[in-house]
Amino acid sequence: MSWKCNFCPQRIFTTKTSYTNHIKQCLKSVDSSEELSLEVMMIDSLESENLLNNENNFESIHENSNEDESEGENEDEDNDSYNAEVEEESLTSDINHSSVSFFENMELSNSEPENYSFNNYASDYNNICEEAEPIEFLNNAYADLMALVTNYNLSNEVTNAVIRFFNEHSNLPLSPLPKNAKKGRELMEKMKIPTLTSKKHKILTHNNIDYYLFYHPVLNCIKNILSISDISQNFTLRFENFKYKGEKAYSEQYTGNWWKNTEASLPHGSNLLSIILYSDTTTTDTLGKSSLHPIYISIGNISTKRRNKSDAKQLLGYLPILKAKDKSEKKSKDFKKLVRLTFHNSMKFLLDPLFAEKGIDLEVDNKTFWFFPRISTIICDWPEAATFSLVYKSTNSNFPCHFCLISKTLLADTDLSDVTFRNNKNMQEYFYNNAGQDVSLENIPNYFWSLPSINVYSATVPDRMHHLDLGLFHYQIEFTQALLQKQDSSLVNKIDNRLSKILRFQKFQMFTNGLQSISRMTAKEYRILMKVMVFVVDNLYKENENNVENFVENKKLSEVYAKWNKMYMMSRSEIFTESDLENFRKDTFEWAKLFVEIFKPYSRSKLKFPKFHLWIYHIFESIRQFGIINGYTTETYESLHKDFVKIPYRMSNKKNVEDQIMKTLKRQDIINVINKKQKKKKPTKLLNFSSKLFETKLTEANIYFCEKMNDPNINDNMIKGFNQFLECFDDFLDNILEVKNIKECDIIIYDTATLENGSIIRAKNKFHDKPWFSNVAISMDSNEFSDYQSDEGLCYGKILLMAKIEIEKKPPLNLALVQWYDFKFEKNSYLYNCPLLKLVELYNLIPIETIDNIVHIIPRFDEDNEYFVNKYIS
Repeated sequence: MSWKCNFCPQRIFTTKTSYTNHIKQCLKSVDSSEELSLEVMMIDSLESENLLNNENNFESIHENSNEDESEGENEDEDNDSYNAEVEEESLTSDINHSSVSFFENMELSNSEPENYSFNNYASDYNNICEEAEPIEFLNNAYADLMALVTNYNLSNEVTNAVIRFFNEHSNLPLSPLPKNAKKGRELMEKMKIPTLTSKKHKILTHNNIDYYLFYHPVLNCIKNILSISDISQNFTLRFENFKYKGEKAYSEQYTGNWWKNTEASLPHGSNLLSIILYSDTTTTDTLGKSSLHPIYISIGNISTKRRNKSDAKQLLGYLPILKAKDKSEKKSKDFKKLVRLTFHNSMKFLLDPLFAEKGIDLEVDNKTFWFFPRISTIICDWPEAATFSLVYKSTNSNFPCHFCLISKTLLADTDLSDVTFRNNKNMQEYFYNNAGQDVSLENIPNYFWSLPSINVYSATVPDRMHHLDLGLFHYQIEFTQALLQKQDSSLVNKIDNRLSKILRFQKFQMFTNGLQSISRMTAKEYRILMKVMVFVVDNLYKENENNVENFVENKKLSEVYAKWNKMYMMSRSEIFTESDLENFRKDTFEWAKLFVEIFKPYSRSKLKFPKFHLWIYHIFESIRQFGIINGYTTETYESLHKDFVKIPYRMSNKKNVEDQIMKTLKRQDIINVINKKQKKKKPTKLLNFSSKLFETKLTEANIYFCEKMNDPNINDNMIKGFNQFLECFDDFLDNILEVKNIKECDIIIYDTATLENGSIIRAKNKFHDKPWFSNVAISMDSNEFSDYQSDEGLCYGKILLMAKIEIEKKPPLNLALVQWYDFKFEKNSYLYNCPLLKLVELYNLIPIETIDNIVHIIPRFDEDNEYFVNKYIS
């Protein structure tokens, strides 16, 4: 096949690409009619505009409403043919393939081309472009503009204004920017980066509505993760028989028993690629009326610390959410069955490409390895786990645990000894014998039964965030309120009052409204609350003055929060030896037994929570199988909802949402890939003062400080600092610097300083209308350990003043005036595993560089001069 040019017939071309390159130049030199001018204009603009895209181009909701928008995309309406063929459409190129090929008409012949049209030519030119090299931005300015447009969701109107402003003031003969915003967006639509291709696949038609699975091909997701520059430095290929202090231990996933057993089942010379899935339906708006169901993928070969960064996870797709035509259908068994069947069909479509019989070859650090992908863990909440395992999604079912066959009547039992675990084999026996209902199993074949090396019932691991933060701790707070309300209604208000008085600390949220907003708290807020609740309920009430039935002593209520914190902190360990696991199990059951004893009367279900049972009975074996809990918690995955659901949703016009979101994400990925720049290393932070308050000379300091002490805007802590400063300065010069007879120096008082570790220390009279004087930990010299009572070598102090002292011909001194804490009692120095302190009348100036870190000090309520060092927060 060959092509000739109609405008210079002596030229004949053997490929479409060479013909296309020629005709773009040829047409520019030909005197044209009106029709030919149109052709030239079309060809010149093809690299920045897709004229045949019949989809409604995604635009910001801020765009000019007068701009023309094309109608929705064409979809296959022949539902009868669905079972015979797979419908798959690429979102990155919607080409009208029905048009007659212009190039075929231009093939060498004795006749002139017929049916020539502008649209046909453009369509076929687009097809050629698909075979050509990927289109790129024409220059850096163009790329930077589109990055700005994408990152800040600039409307066409705003973008066009920026382009006009630049062109008017740049004085360049030829603008490097696109003609307008629309052309820039359309150029990005044409860009083809193979690993970023997003697609959709029709899963089913229900109630005359087509439901699509919007997705990225799973192998592309894996390749994207493996292509990250530093992944190879944090990537493991083989099982590690990990030992710690001479004892079998579990840390990364590749130290667990699942990895050991799965690796042993693979062909010699191959490697295991551990696949981690995370799935969770999330709301897209504040009212919760609209939802999306994203699913993400990561790789267990990557170390936990690196894997918990957002770029080590990829959006796999958005699963379809079926809509019932009415409430009656929504409650019907057939509809519920269809929902679950659709979910498993979607999983099959997404994951089947992983399981090639002979494995797959993948590049890691420019080296090719032979891998067999295997799904290791599925991270999700309990209802989602029920969907994966196809166990009845109801706490009232006879066997609601997806790990084992425990009766619902025993969910709160802390003394179980004989538990039958679910596995693929015994569940298939029930299913194929039509006895699935006997074990609360849905009458649907589970897709994961067909996959190698996965027991879907144990792979859906208990997730700490959903089971503890949003689950059991929420119940503990809720039942505490009910308990206090019964014992004395004023105690609930007392709790709220105490919460509002807790001292400030960086990254610590102030609960000014107490527990009134508990129903709207996020997991992060619950994690903050659990770090202080033990101090809030401490010393809250004395005796049973109202003769309340089932009265709970205050000591026992405080103890359940202390035991909770001990268990929770243990769950965040980076290493578990077998001894650690036994201690963790012991701590967990101590909390669980006390939790049941105290709160069972206040629970309508008598604490028959699947999450309670799952956590206390199944988390320990999960650690043995898959490594530390930090490796399969949703805490780091939840943040992805913001980037992949909520923000793109707000940028859409709320129609064909998944389609628009995929386009938005594609633009963002293009910016990240094409405009990728080397991250600059952050400079090492040095001690830095800010917010200068006062400045005086040493000879004038006494008079100056006396004046300031009479200022009504000065806090008592700072007044105390002024009162002690000169005496402490003399002591510092004599005993620390061993310098005498300094006649003059400048004293500059600051209220804020940033330590080298990034922590901020303050001595402020007002910070958001409240004083803030930081408490700090100072490491003692090892020679002084025997002279003072310390907390493992640390002493604590409150900062009253911070000053820079400038002495002529000497380096400046960065000093903090601290008032010291000491242990409240020589014996019993700790309560709830936290030091119990008192403030003493002892003051010193210390170099700020000797401060170890800031600490959170909480006054012990209803006691005089007693303070806790909050060891649960850092």
